[in-house]
Amino acid sequence: MQQIINFLIRNKIFLLYLFLLFISFIFTFQSHSYHQSKFLNSSNYITGSIYTFSDNITSYFGLREENNRLVEENKRLRDRLFNNVLLSPSRIDSTSVNYEIIRGRAINNSYADQRNYITINKGENDSIAQDMGVITDKGILGIVENTSNNFSTVQSILSDKSTINAKIKNSNHFGSLVWENTTDYNVVQLIDIPRLVPLTIGDTIVTGAMSSIFPENIPIGTIKSFDLDNSKSFYFINVELFNDMTNIGTIYIIKNLNRKEVLELEAETEANDQ
Repeated sequence: MQQIINFLIRNKIFLLYLFLLFISFIFTFQSHSYHQSKFLNSSNYITGSIYTFSDNITSYFGLREENNRLVEENKRLRDRLFNNVLLSPSRIDSTSVNYEIIRGRAINNSYADQRNYITINKGENDSIAQDMGVITDKGILGIVENTSNNFSTVQSILSDKSTINAKIKNSNHFGSLVWENTTDYNVVQLIDIPRLVPLTIGDTIVTGAMSSIFPENIPIGTIKSFDLDNSKSFYFINVELFNDMTNIGTIYIIKNLNRKEVLELEAETEANDQ
């Protein structure tokens, strides 16, 4: 306390000056509209800057929550799209649902080998099983090959073992999507398209209807170039992928709820024909 008193005594002239200066500012702003306006404008600018800074900080930390909300909304829309349902989710008839969509993330991804794999953060505890399709919001990624309790490995479409039913969107002619040029991770090949089919550079390639893994019409890519195999009368088509296979984040696993029944029926039919 004594130190405070000593400080006030030592600096009494300076403190008196500050006090009088403060009083003079008050009188000035009260009696002159110009100064008052300038003060308010400066105050508003400072306050606005503080609010803007605060809002930017809040928005930054809210990005993850906002992103999760958008991804979940994307999942719901895909649920409705794949099941051809135009009703609200609360009114979907369970008998009309053929596909279930499970959201996840890629945690590891290879694309420079002949047989590439993607590791995802969903496994058996999330009802993931072998031969489920995996896509992103841009197109297909591959098919689940192995699962553990909490993780799964996905055989990428960038694998020389991968074969997926695909078609030309404009004409519905279908063939097999493979990866034969294993040095280019942006391009896959569509084979078994007859020479009579009209082709145009830029035509869209999508999944076909002959698959029990992927729903029909999921985007794959566009025709980059094509050649005719004269010995077999089929086109060899290079397809530039919509997906950037080097940068995979959020993924969607597709569970065909009718796949088991279809496969069992087909197996029974083949057995009866023997």
